[in-house]
Amino acid sequence: MCENKKVGIIGLGAYLPERVLTNKELEKMVDTTDEWITTRTGIKERRIARDDEATSDMAVEAAKRALDDARLKPQDIDLIIVATITPDMFFPATACLVQAKIGARTVPAFDVSVACSGFIYGLAIANQFISSGTYKHALVIAAEKLSSITDWSDRSTCVLFGDGSGAAVLGPVEKGGILSVYLGADGKKGELIKLPAGGSRIPATKKSIEDGLHFVKMNGAELFKHAVKIMADAALEATRPLGLKAEDISLVIPHQANIRILNAVAKRMGLSKEKIYLNIDKYGNMSAASSAVALVDAVKEGRIKKGDKVLLDAFGGGLTWGAIVLEWT
Repeated sequence: MCENKKVGIIGLGAYLPERVLTNKELEKMVDTTDEWITTRTGIKERRIARDDEATSDMAVEAAKRALDDARLKPQDIDLIIVATITPDMFFPATACLVQAKIGARTVPAFDVSVACSGFIYGLAIANQFISSGTYKHALVIAAEKLSSITDWSDRSTCVLFGDGSGAAVLGPVEKGGILSVYLGADGKKGELIKLPAGGSRIPATKKSIEDGLHFVKMNGAELFKHAVKIMADAALEATRPLGLKAEDISLVIPHQANIRILNAVAKRMGLSKEKIYLNIDKYGNMSAASSAVALVDAVKEGRIKKGDKVLLDAFGGGLTWGAIVLEWT
């Protein structure tokens, strides 16, 4: 039996819509204040996609930039995965739309719907295909247009979400790369955050629209309690097989959900705040795209260097969670 190949991220790219929606603007839309939003969430502004800009459009832009960074062409890609809970439509998969738009070959293309954990799930899946030798290069994209499923009259949710996309090209590497993966889910707590209508349970009707069932609904207080414990536990489960301690991790890139959650996770893990990468103030919560965009930003800012051990850690609807340890190459 041949030894599994080492797999790493060989290209990164991100795309953020031009429009910036600030807390000050939200003050004019709902009963809230900049101070309240900043104190409770850490968010100062978020990006909002154009009306004619769909999830696949943002995914394509991030994908092109990641391919350029990897010095590869679309024809070099053997697998396309798009992590999203805001697909252009139920079917075809957004990944198939991306495949056509970038001019890739007729390779496997599919979506992953695990909310904020999507980018990590996508990386984990691609890692398996490449490490086994089935494929050589995979394109993993996380893209969300959360503004399309946000109730802009609900101040408990509309202040949180933003739009954007990030992408990674995975391929074989000589050393380092993905060292450990941990994934989990608990469907019993799926009711804590959901989009009630639009599927087979509650098909779209005039009443479902009038009742606002096509917007995100969430129990923020309960999610907070579960997120802190689960993200800390996921980090431990991913680092334990490697014998790593907190001081061995150069940077933690968590899902950008809420500044209070992230500070609590850092404390529970025994990590200094300096080791937790944050860009939530600029983009808000972009679901699956948050981790991807944060990774891109951290690399651009020089926060990650060759040989660094980086921990990606996410928690999302489902409930789902996942953590990945990378040695940067």
